[in-house]
Amino acid sequence: MLDKIDALPFVNQKNAFRLMLAMHTAGVIGLALPETRELFQLLTPFNLLATAAIVLHFEKAKNARYGLFITITFLVGFFVEVLGVSTGMIFGEYNYGGTLGIKFLDVPLAIGLNWVILIYCTGLQSKKLFESLPLRIVMGALMMTILDLLIEPVAISYDFWSWETVSIPLQNYGAWFLISAALHLLFNRLLPDSNNSLAIRLLYIQAGFFLILNFI
Repeated sequence: MLDKIDALPFVNQKNAFRLMLAMHTAGVIGLALPETRELFQLLTPFNLLATAAIVLHFEKAKNARYGLFITITFLVGFFVEVLGVSTGMIFGEYNYGGTLGIKFLDVPLAIGLNWVILIYCTGLQSKKLFESLPLRIVMGALMMTILDLLIEPVAISYDFWSWETVSIPLQNYGAWFLISAALHLLFNRLLPDSNNSLAIRLLYIQAGFFLILNFI
């Protein structure tokens, strides 16, 4: 099935990049305009699912370890959020809104997928920049934490999630860094030969997406 898709003349990384850039540009405009904000909030989980399908399709080393990475990262990312929401002991006291779609145990299923995409993209970028495994893990987790700094104000504004306190607790960023580091270790152990330049370009698209929305 995948071979048939790859054989189509328009299925290539250049067109995939253009499509993802167009999707995120439309998202910025749609969320920024009051007239279309509600519609684009409803479309957010579908955008996330489509983005994941596109970027993961272009991984060149698809094998059992690749599937294991996706499965473990999804489950760890999702259930650490379940513990976070139910106890308030990991990230702080917070709750998810309705923007990210269907919930299970008070956490949107899209959150597990979001962990997969972010770890995958930052993992590939860190692997490209550093040969040392400890540096890859630390810098990958640092990139994840910087992304979270960009995401938090947007998430609050568009009902992704909300915090019980006025300010975002520092433990959120500490927990985000440590969990990300553990998942980056998993990424480097399971996918040492992972190769997908589209994922690195997606990382820049998403950083730009949240950066722009912070200033609108």
